[in-house]
Amino acid sequence: MRGSNPIDHHGDTRPRTPHNAWQRDFPGKEISIPIAREWARDLLTGQIAAPVLDDVLLLLSEVVTNAVTHSNSGRPPGGQVTVRMTYAPGDVRVRVTDDGSSTSAPIVRTPDPDEDGGRGLWLVNLLATAWGELHGEATRSVWFRISDF
Repeated sequence: MRGSNPIDHHGDTRPRTPHNAWQRDFPGKEISIPIAREWARDLLTGQIAAPVLDDVLLLLSEVVTNAVTHSNSGRPPGGQVTVRMTYAPGDVRVRVTDDGSSTSAPIVRTPDPDEDGGRGLWLVNLLATAWGELHGEATRSVWFRISDF
């Protein structure tokens, strides 16, 4: 993990100045992955260049996929994933909070070219300016930052 500067997790979803901050809860289901991506695209289009937006959306998709696939958010009915995103000129931060897991933890591994998966955090580590994970009492968050664009 390269990052050391997590963003705060607050319940307020209203944009703030000079930063814009948004938060949304999604069901812990695979259908939430494209919905979260579209939500972020709608919020950031026109604020950041298309190549940066593509990177943010790719990493968001990977982290939400991991939350739905590997955490308690995707196991019992009613699980959820919370996405918090902030934007300031030259800086986008995303934090995905899930219901934690006692059987898995975020880990970067070198993907096997023949595997269908296993590239999520490898991509985050490759493309993000910084990233990390945080543990709460019953939650886990993976955050990333793309900056200096």
